[in-house]
Amino acid sequence: MASVDLRDNLLGISWVDSGWVPILNPSNVLEYFSERSNPFYDRTCNNEVVKMQRLTLDHLNQMVGVEYILLHAQEPILYIVRKQQRQSPTQVIPLADYYIIAGVVYQAPDLGSVISSRVLSAVHGIQSAFDEAMSFCRYHPSKGYWWHFKDQEEKERVKPKSKRKEEPSSLFQRQRVDTLLLDLRNKFPPTFYQPKPGEKPLPVEVKKEPEVPVETVKPPEERETKPPAPPGPARPPPQTTPNKPPPEKRARLQ
Repeated sequence: MASVDLRDNLLGISWVDSGWVPILNPSNVLEYFSERSNPFYDRTCNNEVVKMQRLTLDHLNQMVGVEYILLHAQEPILYIVRKQQRQSPTQVIPLADYYIIAGVVYQAPDLGSVISSRVLSAVHGIQSAFDEAMSFCRYHPSKGYWWHFKDQEEKERVKPKSKRKEEPSSLFQRQRVDTLLLDLRNKFPPTFYQPKPGEKPLPVEVKKEPEVPVETVKPPEERETKPPAPPGPARPPPQTTPNKPPPEKRARLQ
């Protein structure tokens, strides 16, 4: 007799024998469950011993070990079989429950398996949500982080583009670059020039206009007192020369 390894995970499999399905009833459901092809049945159980000795199931209460009992029956569709460890005629420890629906046998999951499955499903959903959220995240060193959704692209495509207002042009845009460079060259002439490539640069002679001496005004105490001139014929007033404006100062190169 082959035995089933209790360490195997049987929650993901099922078993059915179509020949038994039309005749299933509470009196023969344990015999159906004890078929050799059923992976949920343990061949070392007390039910197998009673079956080999041609005894009734009432003798199971007097034995010690693993046994199977019919826990609940709802004809003709549902039967529940329990696997338990009998320690005395009045003391048993449940090990597993199996439900038979329309002849198909399934193992009922325990509380730990249910909680583990629910937690795993929740973690998978949260991880999928984080992965989807990260797919919409964008980053640029000058802008930082922002969200870029697909719906936003569709709205931008459907939304009519508004005309951008024309900004007034600047002075640099209105004037040519060469005009500005020529103006800068006149304001700040070069101090050296190079006749040929590789030769020593020569200084540029800048002609300086003569400066007009500025008369210093002496204080009244230092002024010389002259005697009044004697009366005589009137002299013509001296001709005044027009004042020459001072030379234009050149701006310094900063």
